[in-house]
Amino acid sequence: MGEEDEYACVNRAQLKIKDNSGIKKKKKKKSSNKETEKIIENEVKQQIKQQANIETKTKAELAFQKMQEKMKKQRIQQKAEMTHKQRVEKFNQHLDSLTEHFDIPKVSWTK
Repeated sequence: MGEEDEYACVNRAQLKIKDNSGIKKKKKKKSSNKETEKIIENEVKQQIKQQANIETKTKAELAFQKMQEKMKKQRIQQKAEMTHKQRVEKFNQHLDSLTEHFDIPKVSWTK
């Protein structure tokens, strides 16, 4: 009879499964013409600002920008010349040409 006392506070009713049929989903609002006009207007303003920035650059700034683009193209060209396999082979040849002085010394705690 001691067992009945231990479980006296336990609810013996059947568990209920939650049903989501009563929940309604929110409908998405369709964008109106006003919103699309605002977006287009902002894009046009940004383009105008960019064009104004280009016109205000000095000769030196323009020359610097052209040089940066040229160097970027050069770097891309260099990387595109060799495949990964060719680069690995070249690196391995370089490592083979190094003297043993550059080898990592073997470390052993037993000797």
